[in-house]
This record gives sequence, structure tokens and C-alpha cells, in this order.
Amino acid sequence: MRVLILAALLCASAIPAAAQPFTNASRSVSQYSVADAAPSKACESLSSFKADGIVTVTARVVAATADTPQHCRVTGTITPEVAFEINLPDRWNRRFYMTGNGGLAGDALDTPNNADRTSALSNGFVMARTNTGHDARKEPSGSFILSNPQKAIDYAYRAVHVTADTAKKMATDYYAKPITFSYWNSCSNGGRQGLLEAQRFPDDFDGIVANAPWVDQTGFTVGAIWNQKALTDVPVSAAKINLVAEKAMTKCDEVDGLKDGLIDDPRKCSFDPARDVPACREGADAADCLTAAQAAVIKKVYDGPVSQGKAFFPGFMVGSEALTPGQNGTNSAWLGPIIPAQPAAKPADFNLAEGVMRYLVLDPPQAEYDTLTMNFDQAAKTVERWSKLADAKDADLSKFRRSGGKLIMTYGWADTILQPLQGVRYYESVAAKHGKDTTDFVRLFMVPGMAHCGGGIGPDRNDAVTAVIDWVEKSKAPDQLIATKVTNGQSVRTRPLCPYPQVARYKGQGSIDDAANFSCVAPK
Repeated sequence: MRVLILAALLCASAIPAAAQPFTNASRSVSQYSVADAAPSKACESLSSFKADGIVTVTARVVAATADTPQHCRVTGTITPEVAFEINLPDRWNRRFYMTGNGGLAGDALDTPNNADRTSALSNGFVMARTNTGHDARKEPSGSFILSNPQKAIDYAYRAVHVTADTAKKMATDYYAKPITFSYWNSCSNGGRQGLLEAQRFPDDFDGIVANAPWVDQTGFTVGAIWNQKALTDVPVSAAKINLVAEKAMTKCDEVDGLKDGLIDDPRKCSFDPARDVPACREGADAADCLTAAQAAVIKKVYDGPVSQGKAFFPGFMVGSEALTPGQNGTNSAWLGPIIPAQPAAKPADFNLAEGVMRYLVLDPPQAEYDTLTMNFDQAAKTVERWSKLADAKDADLSKFRRSGGKLIMTYGWADTILQPLQGVRYYESVAAKHGKDTTDFVRLFMVPGMAHCGGGIGPDRNDAVTAVIDWVEKSKAPDQLIATKVTNGQSVRTRPLCPYPQVARYKGQGSIDDAANFSCVAPK
């Protein structure tokens, strides 16, 4: 069950429930939920809409439900096979909103229920999404490239741009009024898509929220293969990784000065599994200890892959292995994404990386390629071609900045799907490029204890969307985001998320579960 949930997360197109876009709509200084524009023509007339590249288009009225207002839903295809869905409410707030795709995309569109669609339409937005040019039900993983190489380019970056362009033109035609502001919000691969929009198509969106962005798709791929090879050579049981999680939290929890079950910045803790976890007696191998080889392989996951004697890509952070309640009891968060949940199962990270390597990195694709035979010393050369197409590492956001664009990135320190330092390092490269005024248009918020796009042991619910809208429209820069931890439907902890490199520090009085008792300060 855990593996199925992880696979769904990697492939999902939606923003995770933890992100909670529009939660703070009533407190927004831009009052973006005020929707007073009405259509100028019948919904069905959009079935005749013409624009460059459109192959098919169909429009129909969707009646209101308990949680979604009546709207016009348009579905169609842009050459060659970029499927899109555009939803236009009967009362429009003059804004456009688009969400992206998880994993290798190929989402089924026009599904009866979609949380992204519901929340956007309920707040008056025109909302769009795309499958990026293929149907994962027919062409799973990266196999879509086998039927048409253009699909790889569409997946890498083109499909989002042409869908956004089509949706804007359609909205302008439908309401006979131009769009005033456009926004992007998505996570994981959707975060990568958002960054690529800022880098390559800076006029598409005024505000972008990129949660846990897959900044370096090829670096992740090498890292996941590195981990799988190491753990295949030296397996680590669920009981042993649970032990590591317990010892890591004991070692690192109070490094930030507060015992609260969270590791504020894992880089501040010098946890070493060979030193800080009980060692097995020579020749013994029990559940309550690590052999020297097991400690070394866990250290490899923390450190990340090495190529030609140098660090190639960051590993996962101490604290990402934290003990987390689930359907099968409390286990390490590594179980499923990094450590096989069952003896014959592939971890979710490796399963995703294998698809990227076999079909997208290798040219020509090799569907039967044994990824565990990869030569890590040749990693940079191996991934170079696909990296140029798909990685979102360009730090030059000058055109996006000049267009007035604002970008918010978030990342969970305890992410077990995508290594959070790829987000930190990207932000630092942007800051190095743009100087001291970088925070005028880009801000990164790191989330202690949060897993991939949400979940984990830390407060993981926040509304970065309202923050970016108010930043774009009212110049209200987000000095903090308030994150909430919800358990069994109840808020049990709130914390401020601070613009990197600032961190949240307890003021010394009041509940440690109340964000009001913390302030954002420069790290020591």
C-alpha cells in the first residue's frame, strides 16, 4: 500500500492537499476572489475556437456542484498530442491559474473530480492543465518517446508554454477582456516546470510557486541509481533504518536549541551512523545494530553520488529518515522511497529514475538497460544532452525579473523523493547571479520536518499562492509563511516558515506549538 501511495504521488498532477492554495483568500490584500467579469459568448462556441497548433477542441457547460461553480470546460489537443483542459467560470476574477504534473506526467484530464480545478474555480480563476503530450495509461514511464521523439521535448518544457498561451487567448476571447495576472502553482516535476517557465518563458506567468522543484532531474536520476546500487550490494532492513531514524532524532533534535521533535537545519548536525548508532559485534548482524558495511551504505545515501572522486549531487538530509506514522505502523520515511518496502520491490525513487535514464537520458532509448551497471565516473557526460533539455538550473532570471515576475520556492528538509539541497543550491546560484536584491523577486522557504510536497512530521500546510498573488499585485513581499500541522482533522502545531537563510527561533515564552511564539532571525 505504501508503495502504491508513493507511486501515485510521483505521478500526480495536482498540488498536494498540504499546500492549501487559496486558504488565505479572505485575508488577501489583493482581494482576488472578487469575480465580476462574465462571458461574452456561449460556452459551446469555443468548440470553434482557432489558434496556432490546435488539432481538436470541444467545449461544454459543467453544472455547479456543492463545491464547484458552473463553468465552461474546454478540452482539446495541440500538435502533436499535447492534451489540455481549460476551465472558465461564469464569474471571472480576470486572472489565470495553471498547475503542473508530477513525475513523468501523462495525466488523465477532464476527470470528474480535481482539487486544483475546484479551488481555482471557486475563487474565480480561469484554470488550465496539460498532460504534457502523452497518456501515461497507454505509454507508461518514459516510453512515450518511442512513438514520437517530439513528445520528449513537449514533456521537458514545451507543453506547458503552448497550453498557457492557448488558455490565455481562449479566456480573452470568451470574456472579451484581457487577463490581468497569471499564476503558476505546482510541486515536484510541476515545480521544475514552474522554474523552466521563469527561465525560458518569462512572460507566461506573473507569479510562480514552485514547491519541492525537481531542479536537477538528471542529478536526481544519478543519485537514485547510486542509492539503489549501494543498497543492493548491502541491504538495510526496515528495523535497522528505524533504529537509524531514532538515533538521528536523538542526536539532532536540540541542535537548534529547542527539543520539539524537529530538525531545523540538518546541515547543523554532524550525525554519523558509524559513530552514533550501535555497532554490531564482529561477525554479528542484529536488528538493534549496524554492521560497518551497513553504516557505510547509509552514509552514502546521506552524502550522495561521487563521480571521478568528487561529489556529483547532494544526498538526502539527516532527519529525512524520521519515524513517521502510517497505515502499517510507525516506520522510517525512507521505507518505500529509498529502502524497498518489500524484498522484491523497487523503491519509488529508483523506479522513477530508471524510467528517466532508460528512455530520456539515453539516446537512443534502451528499455532494457540495466541501470545498476552505470559508470558513475561518466555521469556528467551520460546526462549532458537531457540535462540541457529538462533541467531547471539556469540561474539567470533577468527577463523574469524585468517583467515584474515573483517566484516563491518551498522545500521540505525531510523530503525523501527529491533531495532538498538541489532547491537550496539553485536559490543560492540565483542569489549569486542577482546579488543582494534577489529577495525583491525570489524567496525560498525551507520547511523543517516536511516530506515531499507535504506530509512528514513537521507543519506542512501553507498558502504560498495567496502570498505570491499579494506580492505581485500589491508589492507585499512575504516575510514569512505560516505552516500548520494537522492531525486527525485538528491543528496541532503552527510555525512560521522564514525566507532562506533565515530560520524560526523560539522567543522563550508560550507554547512551542504556536507560530506567534517564534520569530524569523538570521542563522548563527
